[in-house]
Amino acid sequence: MTATQTLFELRDINLVYRARPALSQLNWTVPVGQHWACVGPNGSGKTSLARILSHQTTHFSGDYHSSELLLASGVAYVCFEQAQALCARDRKLDDSEYRADAADPGTRVRDAILAGHEADEHFLAWVTRLGMEHILDRGLRYISTGEMRKTLLVRALLSNPALLILDNPLDGLDHASQQAMNDALGSLLQEEQNLLILCRQLEDIPAGVHRVLVLDAGRVVCQGSPAEVLTHEEVPGLLAPPLPPLCDLPLPAPRPYHLPEGPLLELRDVAVRYGDLTVLQGLNWRFDRHQHCCVSGPNGCGKTTLLSLITGDNHKAYGQDITLFGRRRGSGESIWDIKQKYGQLDTQLQLNFARSMKVVEVVVSGFFDSVGLYDDWGDVQRRAAEAWLDALGVGDLSMQSYDTLSFGLQRMVLLARAMVKSPLILLLDEPTLGLDGNHRRRLLQAIDHIACHSDTQIIFVSHSAGDIPDCINQQLRFEPAADGFRVVCENT
Repeated sequence: MTATQTLFELRDINLVYRARPALSQLNWTVPVGQHWACVGPNGSGKTSLARILSHQTTHFSGDYHSSELLLASGVAYVCFEQAQALCARDRKLDDSEYRADAADPGTRVRDAILAGHEADEHFLAWVTRLGMEHILDRGLRYISTGEMRKTLLVRALLSNPALLILDNPLDGLDHASQQAMNDALGSLLQEEQNLLILCRQLEDIPAGVHRVLVLDAGRVVCQGSPAEVLTHEEVPGLLAPPLPPLCDLPLPAPRPYHLPEGPLLELRDVAVRYGDLTVLQGLNWRFDRHQHCCVSGPNGCGKTTLLSLITGDNHKAYGQDITLFGRRRGSGESIWDIKQKYGQLDTQLQLNFARSMKVVEVVVSGFFDSVGLYDDWGDVQRRAAEAWLDALGVGDLSMQSYDTLSFGLQRMVLLARAMVKSPLILLLDEPTLGLDGNHRRRLLQAIDHIACHSDTQIIFVSHSAGDIPDCINQQLRFEPAADGFRVVCENT
């Protein structure tokens, strides 16, 4: 088989989603042996393109011509939604309440990768290369975002697809995991495996990529070598447009509770163990008024467990020295007493949010802490929601349908939802995950705006030290130690 043979060809592809064009008149030919990157901002059509290539979307017009190689070996598409579907299935099959030990590990990483096949040298080589030996017998629900991404990659590689599509493969990975993933990508780019990498910015394109396709609003802006794309006149303005102005914040909403005296959160010598697995040990943290904290650390270090302790979601908080908003945990407060003081934003919330809602309705749901809107609401809540949308520079979206917005604009709407009840703490768990460079800058600008002009305090969880807002004045870092991780707290 020669490198000049065509792997696939798309001719005049059009895709409409909820009456809006997702792809328009797209023409693209990929020869066998070429490695491509597809670059574009949130909402440009990258995901729609990948779903067509992987046969997950069939309601398009135009011609998708597949070679015999592609028909025989198929397409593997590794994306965040895969992880969501696997974990949802695992939760549905959870039978821990019927087991004597009240614990169901669920699908183990090893089984998710092998899917009933025997472990071979190919499996062992990739597991070793990505440093996954220690998680093979863990359940999928008990691994980090980065570990899940590695799991999905190895599973896809073992299927030997004709085309492997990787959706932003470095998203959600700490520095060490990014290096391991970059090394893995470098190896793949040296092999005959046909590779398509979806990226949001030019700097994410690996060095071994042959060609780049740039999309915007479902249309091809340009395609060519990485050097040719870098010098194209439309590309810089497309990926880094100027930030929109922000407006004054609305007056705070009434709070049905008194502000606590002393620190908002205080944890002393806290430990969390699950069987033989120690997740947290000797954790001490005091979060005072007027502080804004960045919680950082490698994948799997215990950040998510820490968040579940302070939001009331983890029963391991009982019997420990944990004070939340002036009350010792377990002294009679309900989980709703705790949660009403938080505004929360994370990628999982965005993916699970009820569809077919107007943007203003999504923001109003923040008053009720509901995923969807099931309570009565009126003009007071509407005016507050619209004021927050205006303050964050997205007021023109108020009456649009939430699920027609780009991923980045949805994230801005959910930030307004988190703030509409004027929470004491805005809890942001990897809030820039999945965002292109422009929307990442918009979100960080909005967070600083909130920190500067309200009494809401920020807890910002991130793997990337350079990807945090300027308001941060406290660092809570999980650092590797001989027996796991130690937590270092520094006020700046």
